[in-house]
Amino acid sequence: MIRPHRNHPGYWAFVLHRLSGVVLALFLPAHFLVLGLAVEEAALDSFLSWSDAPLAKLAESGLVVLLAVHLTGGLRLLALELLPWSDRQKGLIALATGLALAAGGLFLLSAG
Repeated sequence: MIRPHRNHPGYWAFVLHRLSGVVLALFLPAHFLVLGLAVEEAALDSFLSWSDAPLAKLAESGLVVLLAVHLTGGLRLLALELLPWSDRQKGLIALATGLALAAGGLFLLSAG
């Protein structure tokens, strides 16, 4: 059960920002592993052929969405810190979420 004081767009923007940050932090070791494969050409070629799979493309799109969500969440926090409070922020949160999902969708369409 969600407490009433936590059921508003600002809270959910906070949750999305934190979760996307955690998932991106968990992704970093895998990213560094793949960068390490670049030293050995055969290993990198093997990984690149694996990354052409549809599930890998979907995961990459999810990663782009996470990056966009984290970026827009960070920009929202900067706006909260530096700009005066306004009633338009609910709309800006929805806009940021929509832009993040659009970025992932565009990436998925271009990857196909």
